[in-house]
Amino acid sequence: MNKIVIALGGNALGNTPEEQMDRLESVAKIIVKLIKEGNKVVLTHGNGPQVGQIALAMEYSHQSETSTPAMPFAECGSMSQGYIGYQLQQALQDELERQKVKKDCVTVITQVLVDANDKAFQNPTKPIGSFYTKEEADKLTQEKAYTFVNDAGRGYRRVVPSPMPIDIIESRVIKKLVDSDIVTIAVGGGGIPVIKKDKDELLEGIDAVIDKDLSSALLAKLIDADMLLILTSIDKVYINFNTPEQIGISHMTVEEANKYIASGEFAKGSMLPKIEACLKFVTGTSKKAIITSLDDATLALNSQAGTIIVGGE
Repeated sequence: MNKIVIALGGNALGNTPEEQMDRLESVAKIIVKLIKEGNKVVLTHGNGPQVGQIALAMEYSHQSETSTPAMPFAECGSMSQGYIGYQLQQALQDELERQKVKKDCVTVITQVLVDANDKAFQNPTKPIGSFYTKEEADKLTQEKAYTFVNDAGRGYRRVVPSPMPIDIIESRVIKKLVDSDIVTIAVGGGGIPVIKKDKDELLEGIDAVIDKDLSSALLAKLIDADMLLILTSIDKVYINFNTPEQIGISHMTVEEANKYIASGEFAKGSMLPKIEACLKFVTGTSKKAIITSLDDATLALNSQAGTIIVGGE
């Protein structure tokens, strides 16, 4: 029986609660199939659009006549974990019931420790929330001191810091749940970023978004998972991506992956963090990580699809 951390890409989630629930029904069918094959599963997920929407709604409400209290960004992240976790949990519970699988499912609101001095806080890069025109982005920059970037020509999006995850506060309880064969949803959106704020090492939330794949890799190591499965919008990793010379990679060693990174094969905002997350999990071990699409997840676990990255201890 394999213990697998499965990181769901943003394509698995929708832009509205109704759209998201519809999409999660198909996600649940695939995840339950993996569970029926005897795998212990931990699910992680992104939250970029959702946390941005929540932050914007809370901000709008704060500025309205109702004078709703201002909501820190870390608290908005926790709200997104609860909202997405609830829908994912419900979709899984319904599918488990349909397929007569007797398993419990739970969502863990998860805090992830970061370094308060991480250089990422001086260079925000993580896109969140909706797309804006340049004029709208300029206005919000003046009013809120937000930072915006042009996101692949699709419009302007707010960016926040994306520090490296150091530790997962709830990792021990997550491991206990998974080892008890409970389907567990955790580290939503990369986790709620927290720092240790004083000599007593008390925790405090901070405005940031941690990369979901890097947090998933850290979780996989901390709970001693056998495999990290990153589900994205493409079937496998490609070199020379989107060119006539495009080549799909079915198998990659740590050395080969580092060579491709050094030559700039992987885009910083998309495939690079996924590759880096896989390397953090497999390096120095005999374990493997897989990058593939949701539809090919079952085939990938049987080495029939996706890109398999091996550590080779």
